[in-house]
Amino acid sequence: MSLILLMGMIGILLVLFLKRPIIDTIAKDNKIVYKFQNANWFQNHWLSGLFLFGLNAVLFFSTVLILYLFMFLFIPFVHFFVMLLAVMISIYVWIIIHKSWKGTKRNRLKLGAVGSSFYLFLTMMFVFWLVTLTPSYPGDDTFMGAVGLVFAMIVTSMAFVTCMVITGFSKA
Repeated sequence: MSLILLMGMIGILLVLFLKRPIIDTIAKDNKIVYKFQNANWFQNHWLSGLFLFGLNAVLFFSTVLILYLFMFLFIPFVHFFVMLLAVMISIYVWIIIHKSWKGTKRNRLKLGAVGSSFYLFLTMMFVFWLVTLTPSYPGDDTFMGAVGLVFAMIVTSMAFVTCMVITGFSKA
């Protein structure tokens, strides 16, 4: 499992280093980009940041729900493909938001900070759960729970950094 996490982190680092060619794969004449660019509410950095926050929440919780539903199927490794697809969809959405935003660099940074803060809140929640992790009954081993929470902290912090870099720090 840690090898898959390491491969995912390397993949995200590659996305961050090669973000310009990846961002350029989506044209400015994309229908979704065009609709967002012409929406007056979207050009307000607070409203678009809250919209991105909500999109991140919907994407995260829908992925968790799909993974929970696939838990009942005994098909091995299907959850890896679900997680890979979720990452690709998230990066696509962040690039759409990036392409659609027309504003100053400072407001772009605010947009990215508000939108990606969902993953920062999740990271802090997982840290809290790790710090307050107690056994369910006397003699219960909490090691695997701690490992799961550490993995969750790594994944959500990487999602925070990636969302912030793509939406907040990239040039238009």
